[in-house]
Amino acid sequence: MAPPARPSNATLLARLGEGTARFELLEDPAPAPAPPVWPRLHCFARIGSSLRGGWSAALNKVEHYGVQRVTGDGRCMFRALAKGMAKTRGIPLTPREEVQDADDLRLAVKEVICDNQTERQKYEEAIIAITVDESLKRYCQRIRRPDFWGGESELLYRGRGNGFIPIAEYGLELPKTLKRGRKGCR
Repeated sequence: MAPPARPSNATLLARLGEGTARFELLEDPAPAPAPPVWPRLHCFARIGSSLRGGWSAALNKVEHYGVQRVTGDGRCMFRALAKGMAKTRGIPLTPREEVQDADDLRLAVKEVICDNQTERQKYEEAIIAITVDESLKRYCQRIRRPDFWGGESELLYRGRGNGFIPIAEYGLELPKTLKRGRKGCR
């Protein structure tokens, strides 16, 4: 009997994005797949030690990554940051806490960029990113609204001295419009 056909890279990436697949890190390559940790989550990649004596120094720290869904309500970037920060601390968030934390992050950016000229000077890159598109006055009016869309300038602020949170950019390989006329996430 022939071994089952391997899924394509596109299929594997789609499964990872949907949360129905995961990577698994093994000490030694296993000839047969191990039973899944999560019953409906299928492992599509296994990484074994290339050194017979054990793990290399780079593999001593194992990190687990996953895809988290974020409600797209205009404050989705701030929601993603709030969820990531809570997950890093091991704190689960209720939907209400997620909204509150997202709004707190947005208002923290507003306080530094709009309300405190001394602090604002520390974030020159963020100010440049803002003023390329609009005046600082207009920006400060818009960031007060809960449906304000965060972007480069807010990430520049959050990433500097406030606990760096790596964010992977995804969706560039997707078409601008998906099937059934829906817009893709870019």
